[in-house]
Amino acid sequence: MQLNLCYKNTWDQLKDNDTWGMEGIEVESLGGVFAAFGLSASAGLNAYVPLLIVALMARFTNLITLSEPWDALSSWWVIGVLCVLGLIEFFMDKIPAVNHLNDAIQTFIRPTAGAILFAASAQVIANVHPVLAMIAGLIVAGGVHVAKATAVRPAVTATTAGAGNVPVSIAEDVTATVVSIISVVVPVVIAALIILVTSFIVWWLWRRANAERAV
Repeated sequence: MQLNLCYKNTWDQLKDNDTWGMEGIEVESLGGVFAAFGLSASAGLNAYVPLLIVALMARFTNLITLSEPWDALSSWWVIGVLCVLGLIEFFMDKIPAVNHLNDAIQTFIRPTAGAILFAASAQVIANVHPVLAMIAGLIVAGGVHVAKATAVRPAVTATTAGAGNVPVSIAEDVTATVVSIISVVVPVVIAALIILVTSFIVWWLWRRANAERAV
């Protein structure tokens, strides 16, 4: 009886430890999903900023562990290419008329960067199929890019005669940088932002629908 009791207590303890371990894995995976969404959204604003941040953090910190083949992002030559391309886009995006050409070129690059960032998230890749992850990244980054290129920038150009493009572009770069860092360091903040933005969009659409009915 004593032996059976000891065995039962040990088995219960192992089950408890396994439960805690599974919960830890689930929380970590959920954080990876939030990080992936944040990084992909940042890529919709600037393709190279989140890629460079992920590459540098993977190279110099333990915050990100990239699995194959995404670990190539942390190589020196990739980091160098990202720096050069980032500088080119930085200046192109600040020049009126040229910025629209840049957005046209980035139509293919930003969604691709979002797909890579989503799939490269270390915690996500073990739980989500790479193809599904890349599709999700394409949709998130592509959606942000379309909103920027077809709604925000044309409106800024039309209302400010192009003068507002520079401050708006700088604000986008800063936003992409901050969101990328937060996505890696504190991904739960991204979850809160997603909820807030979604709530605002739903509220705005509801208010617009009511206004149209009133007219």
